[in-house]
Amino acid sequence: MTTNDDQLIEAILNGDTNAFSQLVDRYKDLVYTLAIRMLKHKEEAEEVAQDTFIKVYKSLNKFKGDSKFSTWIYRVAYNTCLDAIKKNKKHINDVEIDEFTYNKLDTIDNALDNIIKKERSQLIKNCINQLPEDSSALLTLFYFEELSLDEISKIINVETNTVKVKLFRARKKLAVVLEQYLQPQIRMNYGTG
Repeated sequence: MTTNDDQLIEAILNGDTNAFSQLVDRYKDLVYTLAIRMLKHKEEAEEVAQDTFIKVYKSLNKFKGDSKFSTWIYRVAYNTCLDAIKKNKKHINDVEIDEFTYNKLDTIDNALDNIIKKERSQLIKNCINQLPEDSSALLTLFYFEELSLDEISKIINVETNTVKVKLFRARKKLAVVLEQYLQPQIRMNYGTG
């Protein structure tokens, strides 16, 4: 029988260090995935993941339970990543979007459907890694972790409608990056019409 998060939290607050290691095991992959998407650097992501769990441990008594624990831990991880980015003053060039690209979203989506699911997933992950931190984090939370817009809004602390807009912009940026990989596929679909 698996222990639920609330039971683990209560045990941790009562001094059970084994319960904390269970909690870390449960969430370490999720935290690391978000960190690697935002920071794009293995060692930094590992460091941020460790910092995240230190913060979680120190502020566990502040978790009120008004959202899912996974949402709360994502928020801690997201903010820890932002702190690391600010500290390192990393600036990744943003992808430029024009109307032409905007109109190609459907074409890109259709071409993606013709790629084997596993390849598509890996391709998308590779392309997401080329995007700015905020865009890659949003796409990861929404598509790979399958969080709802409401859950994401709690994690990044913005209104749900703002999340929709940011997610739409992130998809447009992803389309720009994906396009270079999908050019032969798109030509194949339209070249024989």
